[in-house]
Amino acid sequence: MTTIAMHTPARSPFARPVESRGRNRRDDDRPTAAGRVLAVLDVFDQEHIVLTLSEISRRAGLSLSTAHRLVGELRDWGALDRREDGRYTIGLRVLELGSLEPQGLRLRTVALPFLSDLHAALSTDVMLSVRDGNDIVYVESLRSRRGAPVLTRFGGRWPMHATATGQVLLAHAPLEVQEDVLASDLQRFTQKTCIEPGELRRRLGDIRSAGYTILDESLTEGAVAIAVPVHGQAGRVVSAIGATIRRGSCPPESVLPALSMAARAISRRLGAPVTD
Repeated sequence: MTTIAMHTPARSPFARPVESRGRNRRDDDRPTAAGRVLAVLDVFDQEHIVLTLSEISRRAGLSLSTAHRLVGELRDWGALDRREDGRYTIGLRVLELGSLEPQGLRLRTVALPFLSDLHAALSTDVMLSVRDGNDIVYVESLRSRRGAPVLTRFGGRWPMHATATGQVLLAHAPLEVQEDVLASDLQRFTQKTCIEPGELRRRLGDIRSAGYTILDESLTEGAVAIAVPVHGQAGRVVSAIGATIRRGSCPPESVLPALSMAARAISRRLGAPVTD
């Protein structure tokens, strides 16, 4: 019997799977100096925003003395802040670096005016996603008071198989990525989440043929998600935009024309070949 997963706060876009985190390493594995610094920073996520030194030490898999030294250096540089109660949080220096525009955020800059128009026209939630490994990360999420009850947010991360934008990106991902996802233990979020590899493989083919997907209560009960691809140079799919509506509020297909128009406009700005 498959257990339905409860919604938990989405992980940071920089988070790695728990089994690969530093907290499972032993000191005698002798990670590099850079690896130890990154292990300290990596212990912070949406569920662990504020941590004590001992918690940092334990989660990073480092001795208390090593953690104390690294935390001190990171604090001096501005990567960590120490609160009045002695606990630590991510510092402003990291936020400053995060404000630089990697590929996903450059895409967001180009797409945001079109997403804003789409949000105003549909009066529902719209989002822009990119693939990161076997997950999708929301590089933009515009919420609506009349939107569906979903946990989309800027920086949110979800598995590709359970989300509309994720399935679009998976359908256009390299074959080895598709096979890796299909061979993995697919998590069920609702009774309608597609976790059967054969069915998911057929859906990916349908998405490539139709150019869109509609998922009914795949991630959240009461929500229907619609998504289409965004193309970049040489026509390569670089992201996906989606909208979520309350189930029964309107036919999902009625959202497609505006969604597709926004995707084509963003694609043209990104240098995709003109196809219409």
